[in-house]
Amino acid sequence: MAAERGVRRLLSTSSFWLYCLLLLGRRAPGAAAARSGSSPQSPGASIRTFTPFYFLVEPVDTLSVRGSSVILNCSAYSEPSPKIEWKKDGTFLNLVSDDRRQLLPDGSLFISNVVHSKHNKPDEGYYQCVATVESLGTIVSRTAKLTVAGLPRFTSQPEPSSVYAGNNAILNCEVNADLVPFVRWEQNRQPLLLDDRVIKLPSGMLVISNATEGDGGLYRCIVESGGPPKYSDEVELKVLPDPEVTSDLVFLKQPSPLVRVIGQDVVLPCVASGLPTPTIKWMKNEEVLDTESSERLVLLAGGSLEISDVTEDDAGTYFCIADNGNETIEAQAEFTVQAQPEFLKQPTNIYAHESMDIVFECEVTGKPTPTVKWVKNGDMVIPSDYFKIVKEHNLQVLGLVKSDEGFYQCIAENDVGNAQAGAQLIILEHAPATTGPLPSAPRDVVASLVSTRFIKLTWRTPASDPHGDNLTYSVFYTKEGIARERVENTSRPGEMQVTIQNLMPATVYIFRVMAQNKHGSGESSAPLRVETQPEVQLPGPAPNLRAYAASPTSITVTWETPVSGNGEIQNYKLYYMEKGTDKEQDVDVSSLSYTINGLKKYTEYSFRVVAYNKHGPGVSTPDVAVRTLSDVPSAAPQNLSLEVRNSKSIMIHWQPPAPATQNGQITGYKIRYRKASRKSDVTETLVSGTQLSQLIEGLDRGTEYNFRVAALTINGTGPATDWLSAETFESDLDETRVPEVPSSLHVRPLVTSIVVSWTPPENQNIVVRGYAIGYGIGSPHAQTIKVDYKQRYYTIENLDPSSHYVITLKAFNNVGEGIPLYESAVTRPHTVPDPTPMMPPVGVQASILSHDTIRITWADNSLPKHQKITDSRYYTVRWKTNIPANTKYKNANATTLSYLVTGLKPNTLYEFSVMVTKGRRSSTWSMTAHGTTFELVPTSPPKDVTVVSKEGKPKTIIVNWQPPSEANGKITGYIIYYSTDVNAEIHDWVIEPVVGNRLTHQIQELTLDTPYYFKIQARNSKGMGPMSEAVQFRTPKGSNSPHGSPTSPLDSNMLLVIIVSVGVITIVVVVIIAVFCTRRTTSHQKKKRAACKSVNGSHKYKGNSKDVKPPDLWIHHERLELKPIDKSPDPNPIMTDTPIPRNSQDITPVDNSMDSNIHQRRNSYRGHESEDSMSTLAGRRGMRPKMMMPFDSQPPQPVISAHPIHSLDNPHHHFHSSSLASPARSHLYHPGSPWPIGTSMSLSDRANSTESVRNTPSTDTMPASSSQTCCTDHQDPEGATSSSYLASSQEEDSGQSLPTAHVRPSHPLKSFAVPAIPPPGPPTYDPALPSTPLLSQQALNHHIHSVKTASIGTLGRSRPPMPVVVPSAPEVQETTRMLEDSESSYEPDELTKEMAHLEGLMKDLNAITTA
Repeated sequence: MAAERGVRRLLSTSSFWLYCLLLLGRRAPGAAAARSGSSPQSPGASIRTFTPFYFLVEPVDTLSVRGSSVILNCSAYSEPSPKIEWKKDGTFLNLVSDDRRQLLPDGSLFISNVVHSKHNKPDEGYYQCVATVESLGTIVSRTAKLTVAGLPRFTSQPEPSSVYAGNNAILNCEVNADLVPFVRWEQNRQPLLLDDRVIKLPSGMLVISNATEGDGGLYRCIVESGGPPKYSDEVELKVLPDPEVTSDLVFLKQPSPLVRVIGQDVVLPCVASGLPTPTIKWMKNEEVLDTESSERLVLLAGGSLEISDVTEDDAGTYFCIADNGNETIEAQAEFTVQAQPEFLKQPTNIYAHESMDIVFECEVTGKPTPTVKWVKNGDMVIPSDYFKIVKEHNLQVLGLVKSDEGFYQCIAENDVGNAQAGAQLIILEHAPATTGPLPSAPRDVVASLVSTRFIKLTWRTPASDPHGDNLTYSVFYTKEGIARERVENTSRPGEMQVTIQNLMPATVYIFRVMAQNKHGSGESSAPLRVETQPEVQLPGPAPNLRAYAASPTSITVTWETPVSGNGEIQNYKLYYMEKGTDKEQDVDVSSLSYTINGLKKYTEYSFRVVAYNKHGPGVSTPDVAVRTLSDVPSAAPQNLSLEVRNSKSIMIHWQPPAPATQNGQITGYKIRYRKASRKSDVTETLVSGTQLSQLIEGLDRGTEYNFRVAALTINGTGPATDWLSAETFESDLDETRVPEVPSSLHVRPLVTSIVVSWTPPENQNIVVRGYAIGYGIGSPHAQTIKVDYKQRYYTIENLDPSSHYVITLKAFNNVGEGIPLYESAVTRPHTVPDPTPMMPPVGVQASILSHDTIRITWADNSLPKHQKITDSRYYTVRWKTNIPANTKYKNANATTLSYLVTGLKPNTLYEFSVMVTKGRRSSTWSMTAHGTTFELVPTSPPKDVTVVSKEGKPKTIIVNWQPPSEANGKITGYIIYYSTDVNAEIHDWVIEPVVGNRLTHQIQELTLDTPYYFKIQARNSKGMGPMSEAVQFRTPKGSNSPHGSPTSPLDSNMLLVIIVSVGVITIVVVVIIAVFCTRRTTSHQKKKRAACKSVNGSHKYKGNSKDVKPPDLWIHHERLELKPIDKSPDPNPIMTDTPIPRNSQDITPVDNSMDSNIHQRRNSYRGHESEDSMSTLAGRRGMRPKMMMPFDSQPPQPVISAHPIHSLDNPHHHFHSSSLASPARSHLYHPGSPWPIGTSMSLSDRANSTESVRNTPSTDTMPASSSQTCCTDHQDPEGATSSSYLASSQEEDSGQSLPTAHVRPSHPLKSFAVPAIPPPGPPTYDPALPSTPLLSQQALNHHIHSVKTASIGTLGRSRPPMPVVVPSAPEVQETTRMLEDSESSYEPDELTKEMAHLEGLMKDLNAITTA
């Protein structure tokens, strides 16, 4: 038979391939075309037939005992004969050297002396037969499980018991499930014979029904599984005489839930005991089972139910009902039927050409639902870009290559078993071209449109055929570096463009185009290399999204990892929504599948999945819809009513259960009724699911009946209604004559209808079957309608307006119609309905209230002018944001002309629109309004913080990071904290501010071979965000340069020159200081004159002494330079409070009108800088001063000289220890002057710098505070509390030269009007004391200016406010002259004249200012 079947299959397949070949040739001429230059072949050379190759016998699941022998059958058919091998648990068995396992000639596996112990189970497992034909391929059989029964173990043993004669008894003997077939019983040490009265249940339990005296004795059960038998305890069963008294009815054994496979036999145990002896009957889903007439249902001894050859219809709930006349008890159990996988559609053999795409179809069924996997030549097919599982079970192979030939098998598997079906794939050679000219290569192949996932190619006709109307084209393409090529054909002749879909982003593809005419394929174009566009860094859609119902209340959703994940996928969000609603729910999932429980039964849901990576949500998948499984109804039918028709019939009416409780399609209704006097005699009637009434006939006269109705689905019967009673008539109503006239008739005319109502005839003893309504214009006989006898009103539709109708009503029965009752009515005139549709709201405005709240307001033109709502209209507001693109609208209803939308995201653009609804009418959506929520401080720290060492500079590190995920606004800067102690208080960490959105920063002068810890904090316009986690970095080991920074080795000559130069400079500086000190001690007058010179000029520059004429204040006010008269009590105050930088808006511009000499000097100064000037960690930690800044309500007076320093755009900055780390900068304008008087610097003055500003202790002599005029100490109380930045905040020009004032915190400001004698003691500051006025008391004609101070944020420590007044730098030439000679001074007479002149100029200046 097997050979005959193979011959038939061979004949059928050989005739089928020709049809496939022709079909493929028509569908894909480009794919079937031969490569250019290939040698022609005869038609017979490319013909190959499918080879029959299949299993005749496959192994099946087997149960064995240890020490026995087992044969696993396997036989395969093929020409030539296949080679048979065996796998156990996925690994090939080496049968050559195995003395217990051997391969039989037909391919079966023989295992002798099965080995099985507690710790050694070499033979138990899953076996698979593998057949191979060298020239064809490999196929695998289904998997068979070999189970070896273990050692006997009793889970329950018999116990001594007694039974009354005629009653039932049970004796337990439960062993492990594998050994149940090996259990037998003994009575009095003799084998027990089983019959219809004494049976053994599948569990091993012994049941004795209708016990007799002979059943008494000693019982034990024995397990014989190949080894020595194992005996249970021996117990005595006593049979007692019938006491002739009643006893309670109890279950000795109740049914329990069972699972069986289709075709197996099952026994539902049920044994009861009691006096009188009970009888057992069974019901399934409230349907009584007839065990007497059924061939498959047998009632065993004691009452157990045996079902042979189980089918899927046998599944359900079974009730065991025990009744002994006195009482009734029942027990129930669920019986589940499973089915092995079966193929509804098997894969078929396929012919194909290279580069084509094919699909093997495979459709399976089973319970539970089988899973499907594919095997090619015995190896598992792993899904990839070219092997894909589509439509749940089908295998798609893209871009065929020759190596894809072979046998493909679809293997279906569930909990019950597995099955396989296979097909062969043959790759045909390209058909040779016929005689005739072939087209040349297409010209000018270009990619006219390149996207992330598709490319559009265009070309021109071949030169050999300029018109090309009859040419078709094939586009071959592949990934660069991949040998597998795919093909896409044009859809019609003459078309010269193709769009290639489903490509990967940022991937290089190679394209070539080939033309075909009636003779064959021509030459191929030159390869075209095209790269798709890169996709946004968000994940792509999750492929192969599938959803299937796992139960009536749960759905399992599975998907695969996105092909374009753009980094590691952090998690997925599964969105689901009940069909017909707009409320979408979501759940976070970390795996590739999720089961949603608690769903509504038999309800359709839609699902979609969005993947998340570190950048946010990706592209959503398309929605997938699936319905939960049906179940039995969870509620009874509604509105059950009974109507007694006559003495022998009752009409039952009902309504279906509520839609939410139907749990499936209602397939019918079960009506159960009984006489009220006999509750056990129940009659059942089934009706269809569309029927909502049933006439019950054949009842007894004058008898009360109880009725109940239950709804049915394919899953079973739902709960029934409560019993409802009705009594039939003693005698029937009179139907020997027609009914009398109805007692009343009323009509109510409308425009196109008339409502007719009536009351029945007064004589209720005559049967009324219904009513006949006649109506017409002028005559009631135009049309007639009959209605049921219960009906009391009816609406006559489709009438003409303003028409006179005559209406008649008659009652009728089986004899005929009764006397009519007449009425007339005139329909109302037709009125034109209001044609005005609902107008959409206008003037929609979005008012931003906070970072998460926007108020939407609008106007309604359909309301009166006062815009008061007096009717029941309401408004619907909807809003969404376009980021991400797959967001859906959210809606809310309002009854006023505004709505407060809350819960929005910070710094996000939303669009809003409004519609109005009134009754059943709704307007269209209004025009959209847009609003962007306010920013919020960042709620997440910067990400991906990394620290690396700079190449060649071991003391310099580079910190890199990424912006925070939840920036909540535009990032305006970062703060880098670092320390060598990770547990130190945060105010003890060193601060490095970074302005702008830069994501990298260099920190220099760190200690070698030292661990540092780094934290980063982001800021926007609203403030600071949280800090990142500390990142540790150890600086590398290396040698320190002489200045603390890595330098290259110097040769000995250069080192000698440097040492000598430093020594000479040191001697010169000492000499100058000595001369200066000597001159200061000569006279008090010289000391006063020297006070007017800049300290910086005395020790920074040298030159010839020249007499400097006092400058004109109006023109050269910035030349004034006065020395301080007293010194600060603390020459080097150590501040521990650190300024915290503000945003980039706090940066103010500086004057750009500097002479080239200043730039040259700055460049010269910069030339002497080095990385050595960067501070060490210890230095920085001690130099974080709290800074107070002046704010003048009136233009300030020039009271301090400026010392020019290098620009902040230089990579390195150098400050004296008493100078500010980063003082805030502001312009102080002099009246009438077109340029700023002075500037100061802030931490934010680093927008264009590449290194941070740090306090570096200077080795130079500390200059005194800039010259100030003498005055009485006075402090403005308002200045003591001011803590804001300068108002004019603009961006900084990085190319400017910035003058800097050196200020000591405790130094008082002095007036420059008249030189004064120093006060007797150093002044001290107290925030509560008045501040010093800018002008002296002698200058009473001038305005008194108060100095406001601003405290730039400290880290929890307070310092006295420090007034700072910073003037502009002098002009270049004058500054040079003043700095050339530190000893230049005025004579007393000259100074007196100049001071008088200066006082006059100040008066003029004050007059101009007040004017």
